[in-house]
Amino acid sequence: MKQLIHDISPLIETPQQIVITHHYNADADALGSSLGLYHYLTLKGHKCIVVSPNGMPDFLQWMPAAYKVLKFDEQRNEVITAIEKATLLFCLDFNQFSRTKELAPFLENAKAKKIIIDHHLNPDKNFDFGVSKPSKSSTCEMIFDFINEMGDNALINLDIAQCLYSGVMTDTGSFKFPSTSANVHLMVADLMQKGLVPTPIHQAILDNYQENRLRFLGYILSEKMLLFPEYNSAIIAVSREELNKYKINTGDTEGIVNYPLSIKNIIFSTFISERDNEIRMSFRSKGDFNVNIFARNYFNGGGHHNASGGRSDVSLSETIKIYKQALDDNKKQLKQCYLDLQ
Repeated sequence: MKQLIHDISPLIETPQQIVITHHYNADADALGSSLGLYHYLTLKGHKCIVVSPNGMPDFLQWMPAAYKVLKFDEQRNEVITAIEKATLLFCLDFNQFSRTKELAPFLENAKAKKIIIDHHLNPDKNFDFGVSKPSKSSTCEMIFDFINEMGDNALINLDIAQCLYSGVMTDTGSFKFPSTSANVHLMVADLMQKGLVPTPIHQAILDNYQENRLRFLGYILSEKMLLFPEYNSAIIAVSREELNKYKINTGDTEGIVNYPLSIKNIIFSTFISERDNEIRMSFRSKGDFNVNIFARNYFNGGGHHNASGGRSDVSLSETIKIYKQALDDNKKQLKQCYLDLQ
């Protein structure tokens, strides 16, 4: 895989047919980076189409041009045609094609040059160009860097600024995670100087849930959260029936995994949900406990040092048993990581 800027610059000097895509179940970083790049490349004279593997949460549909995004699960033929016509394919916020699920084979077999811009570990080697920097806070920060490295900071308008701010804000936990570098704050300052107003974006993303989500949150925190003091860990596991009872949709569980980390002495939190005949898992940690390794070793997953995901093909109860055994396997490391934070 060739490095991004020097090698790709000649490719975008003339108008191209470009498809931009992101991982399944888009979050603010996936959609924000995709639409931010879309607006930038459109200003450069390219014909761009953003493709999503599936639908997006309601709280992200305010983003400029979100209504133009093609959804593979609803517009299959249009998406396939767009990919077949593309000369360049930008793959954002995922490191392996499998993260796009049913869309993956069409991306892998595309004739277009494939470009990855991502901040996850262990990127696939089947990209022609690109960069993957786990040290970066978000893919939105990397798109901001890309635009600057192309010498086009002056092209960043309010549409681009709003999209890129959304991803960096959410992926840094409103700027509290360790990935919040000085460059992140400089980026936000630059976007604000261009007219960005952060408050409406925070409200649109974080203060835009339905009543059922708040009642669901109260239920799981009081009835479903289990603490394991001996491991400095906590788990919240919810069944398909519980999700259906509260009418919880994609995106409604975003951020719930972080709640147990606000408890004194808890450094490792896990959220497990049963959906679509699959058990999905989110892992978050404080300090040196590496949830990327934990997810890879036990739950077919991965991601970042302090934030990763995984999945399980067995039942919810069996998954919890495996999880408890994994905690015991890592007992010494969890304790040492906790002590190191004191």
